[in-house]
Amino acid sequence: MTGRALVIGGGPAGLMAADALLSAGHAVTLAEAKPSLARKLLMAGKSGLNLTRMEEPARFLAAYGAAAPDMAPMISAFGPGDVSAWAEGLGQKTFTGSTLRLFPEVMKASPLLRAWLARLDGMGLKVRTRWRWLGWDKDGGLCFDTPEGKQSEHPDVTVLALGGASWARLGSDGVWAGHFRQAGLPVTPFAPSNAGLAVDWSDHMKRHFGEPLKNISLTAGDRTNRGEVVISARGLEGGGIYPLTPALRTGHPLRIDLKPGMDIPTLTARLSRPRGKQSRANALRKALGLTPAAQALLMEFARPLPDDPQALAKVVKSLELRGARPRPMDEAISTAGGVPFAALDSGLMLRDLPGTFCAGEMLDWEAPTGGYLLTGCLATGLWAGRHAAEWATAKPARDQDR
Repeated sequence: MTGRALVIGGGPAGLMAADALLSAGHAVTLAEAKPSLARKLLMAGKSGLNLTRMEEPARFLAAYGAAAPDMAPMISAFGPGDVSAWAEGLGQKTFTGSTLRLFPEVMKASPLLRAWLARLDGMGLKVRTRWRWLGWDKDGGLCFDTPEGKQSEHPDVTVLALGGASWARLGSDGVWAGHFRQAGLPVTPFAPSNAGLAVDWSDHMKRHFGEPLKNISLTAGDRTNRGEVVISARGLEGGGIYPLTPALRTGHPLRIDLKPGMDIPTLTARLSRPRGKQSRANALRKALGLTPAAQALLMEFARPLPDDPQALAKVVKSLELRGARPRPMDEAISTAGGVPFAALDSGLMLRDLPGTFCAGEMLDWEAPTGGYLLTGCLATGLWAGRHAAEWATAKPARDQDR
């Protein structure tokens, strides 16, 4: 063994960093605050583990938005094809769905995680659970609250993979940001990402709770997305909204096109037809072809409906959900904010703390659900682990030169 490495955080990024360090011949201890590893991964896998999305590179990278230039080297080194090969290498057969999302055939995270942990155990990984990181001491040691009391560690190299600030019960509580600030290290404030919307419904919407809104287009600011959402007692949930979170959290209203396949002139013509003895509600239902849930949403936010057909067509094409707002951060699937890339070198090492690398959701990047989040965590974990391994290998020579 050529060096002693410490990885803090037992999620996908931390496990991948440990894998890279072990593969390079270093002794690795992994510290995790919770009683078991990868709790968020297991929770995500309960409804079908979306590993990645088998898109062409440029389109895949674009999902990372403003962070795409920073994420590019990591995604290039470990992109969708590499994720697929990695899962298959752990004995997990995969398939690609109609939306290009890649899943394990068993549609669960637990078999993959068991295989991965068995591999790491065979490579010599030492796991310390219930080790909560408390920051650095005055000598630069890494302090932990453990079942055996306070401990201080002085490894040759450290990889921090502490997660963001959502789903605190699963380990991503963002407490580490306070330790960073206390040490004078920069942290961008956390914000919800991939979050549902809170809506204060009137009573008439109760009968539609649990119903989906399909074949719609959603817009907030300069972002538009086609997707499905579900009406819930607390508001709206679903993949149709999640990519719009960056615009929604900065105050842009959500607008829904209830008939994205029709333009305003076509809708106007339909709404101009004589309704005869039909009630206005029935005439609207037949003219627009809206589901009961979509029609209820229209009445919820646009009542009284305009009498002019063209004005009503415009409302249908851009229904503003007044008062809708992102759910609290701990209910979000992920978060934006964290360690800015400007504070890191090209290997994800902290510029102000040589020998300490960062990976995963604690970095300041965000991406929509659909495989981008997990791929980003795996890719940054591998990148940080490989560069940490290089740092640890070169450490004896650096120490000798001093």
